[in-house]
Amino acid sequence: MKITLGERLFYVCNYVFLLLIAFLAAFPFWNILVVSLNEGRDAMRGSIYFWPRKFSLEAYAAIFNESSLMHATYISIARTVLGTLLGLISTAILAYLLANRELIFRRAFLFFFIFTMYFSGGLIPEFMLFKNLHLYNNFLVYIIPGAISVWNVMVMRQFFEDLPPSLAESARIDGASELKTLRSIILPMSTPVLATIALMIGVAQWTTWFDTFMFTSGSKELATLQGVLVNILMETQIQSTDPAQAARLEQSGSILTPEIIKMATITITTIPIVMVYPFLQKYFVGGLTVGAVKG
Repeated sequence: MKITLGERLFYVCNYVFLLLIAFLAAFPFWNILVVSLNEGRDAMRGSIYFWPRKFSLEAYAAIFNESSLMHATYISIARTVLGTLLGLISTAILAYLLANRELIFRRAFLFFFIFTMYFSGGLIPEFMLFKNLHLYNNFLVYIIPGAISVWNVMVMRQFFEDLPPSLAESARIDGASELKTLRSIILPMSTPVLATIALMIGVAQWTTWFDTFMFTSGSKELATLQGVLVNILMETQIQSTDPAQAARLEQSGSILTPEIIKMATITITTIPIVMVYPFLQKYFVGGLTVGAVKG
C-alpha cells in the first residue's frame, strides 16, 4: 500500500515530537551526571549542559572514601527488599478485602482509610508512637511503618474490582478459601498492578532518608546509604560556609563544592532505580484478564 505525502508528513512530525519528549525527559538526568563529573569551582560558573567543562571525579572519590558507605548500602538494600515484599503482601491482602463488596462495614473501612490520607497526628505523636512500640533505634522502623500506603491500597483495590467477579465466584464454588482465591486466581491476573506498586514501594524505600535521622539517633549500624550521602552533603555545605574550613580546603587544592556533591549523590541514588525500571516496564500493560472468565 502506497503511503501518501500527508501520511509521511504525519510520521515525520510524530517522530520529531516523540524525540523532543524523550529529550526533555532525559536531559535533566544527563545534566545532573555531567555537573557531577565537573570540577566543583568551575561548576559554580554555570553554563554546563551536555558535557563537563573540566572533568573531575573528586566528588565521587569523596563519597566512596566514606568508611561507612558499604554497610549503609547493605542496610538500604535490605530495607528496600524487605520493605517492598512486606508492603506488597500487606497491600494485596488489604486491597482484596476492601474490594469484596460483601465485606461488613466496607464503607466505614473505606472512609477510615481515606481519612488518613488527608489528616495525620503529626511528627511528634508519630515519634512517641514509634518509641512506645520499641521501634526507635530498631531496623524494623524502616519496614513496618511503610508497609501500608493508603494510596497504593486504593490503586490495587480498584484493579481488583475491575476483574471479572466470576473468577472469584468460580473459585469459591470449587471450595477455595479467600486466601487461596487471592493467591491462585487474583494475584496471577494482577501482574501489572503488582509490578507498579512494587516499583512505587521500592523507590520510596530506596530514596527516603528522613527516618534515618529521626528514628535511629545517628546510629552507624542503622545508617542508610541515603542518610550517609545527606551527611556528606551537609558537611560539605558547612565547610563551604566556614571561612577557616574553606581556606584549608583551598590550600589543599580541594575542588569540592556542595553543588557537585549534591549532583553526585543524586546520580548514585538514581542509577539503581534506572537499572530496575526496564525489567518492570513490560508488566505495565492491561488486558490480562481477556478470555479468563470461566465458561
